[in-house]
Amino acid sequence: MKTILFLEDDKILAETIIDLLSVENFKVIHVKDADSVLEATYKSSFDLYLFDVNVPNMNGFELLKLLRDSKDKTPTIFLTALSDIASLAKGFDVGADDYIKKPFDFDELLIRINAILKKYYDSVDSKISVNNYTFDFDKNELYKDDTFIPLSTYELKLSELFFKNLNKTLNKEFLIDELSYNKEISSGSLRVYINKLRKVGLPIDTIKGVGYRLSSS
Repeated sequence: MKTILFLEDDKILAETIIDLLSVENFKVIHVKDADSVLEATYKSSFDLYLFDVNVPNMNGFELLKLLRDSKDKTPTIFLTALSDIASLAKGFDVGADDYIKKPFDFDELLIRINAILKKYYDSVDSKISVNNYTFDFDKNELYKDDTFIPLSTYELKLSELFFKNLNKTLNKEFLIDELSYNKEISSGSLRVYINKLRKVGLPIDTIKGVGYRLSSS
């Protein structure tokens, strides 16, 4: 399930889009202002950003530029009533992947979301390495040098999340939520799985009060 961070301060429009995307099997985290976006991206990782432009605290253009300057490459779509060419140019200049003018057809939005996700995630390296450890996303397997490392289902899912978000701090609640697809996972269970991965040799750091991070250095 792909997770979308959705910035929109229009309550009725937000509720409509959230309902429609949920039916399409997307997990949507809705926020109403730019500060909430920055807080959410600090704590968790997302597959896509959907940003309105005219929002409180900071406009969407300034917000995305700030994220891009901090090396956040998450694919982003602007949803905005700004239809002039200058605004369109500004949106792409600050790093947007697409720009959709309001009002829009939901089927068009869905087509554009799926196209961007397919383009972005099909182009991600199938293997990512840290020190002498490699995660193979095609096989969904972890290796040390060329030796396969057997892992439990939850350890494997954690490994995938850490390698996919290398050098990013992952919020504890985000990790628990991602693991809780069959049964509810406690924070104690999460620590047990993290410690097992550390015993395997993965350099997972504890970020006090926030969560955990797999570091490449």
